[in-house]
Amino acid sequence: MSLKKIFLKTKFTYKIYLYYNLYVRHKSYIKRSQYSQWGEDKYINDFFRNKRDGIYLDIGCFHPVMYSNTFLLHSKGWRGINIDINPTSIDLFNIARPKDVNLCTTISETKKFFDVYYDDPFSPINTIDKKFYENLKNKFFKDRKKTTVESKTLKKILEISNIDKNIDFINIDVEGMDYEILKNIDLNQLKPKLISIETHDVDGSKYKNFESIVKLMKAGSFSIYKRVGPTTLFNFVS
Repeated sequence: MSLKKIFLKTKFTYKIYLYYNLYVRHKSYIKRSQYSQWGEDKYINDFFRNKRDGIYLDIGCFHPVMYSNTFLLHSKGWRGINIDINPTSIDLFNIARPKDVNLCTTISETKKFFDVYYDDPFSPINTIDKKFYENLKNKFFKDRKKTTVESKTLKKILEISNIDKNIDFINIDVEGMDYEILKNIDLNQLKPKLISIETHDVDGSKYKNFESIVKLMKAGSFSIYKRVGPTTLFNFVS
């Protein structure tokens, strides 16, 4: 049995493992020039190079350090809202970023419950997209565990967060549901300067909703700033 499975057996040992994951396995105390998987955060950080006290909204945040597009910003004084359907992700954020607002939920125009296709407490591919799950279930999701998560409206999330500033940066990485989440965000209300969205597969092929995402972004006065790996960065242009 793996060390992780042993530690996940009780609440006490689970808490120990969270600290192990953050400070031993991922050495979050060590400063690095890059934390994101494909180097997106270097371009994001450079875009905001003169801003020290910004606000981020990270939807599908997964981990406060590993593959994070916001940890460089957090390290220089930013704070924000981190959202994920996985309670373990939120437990990690509550330890690593206690001054942020960390919520186990997803965004929807109406309050409702979604099925969560659960791969692993520390997996980046937990999803509420059934098609995404069906495509990968033979490779991942070995335990085929399914839970539920209660959604919140963006208005409710902002009320809980009590943030009285505009959101400077939005990161969306929700394993197949990126376009659906984007449709629930009022960009005119939040007034972000930069948005990061996973739009491509790792082989470079476009996701099915890529053109719809680009169209929606153009309607909100955003243009493509840069493609980095599977991610497209959009910046506000007017």
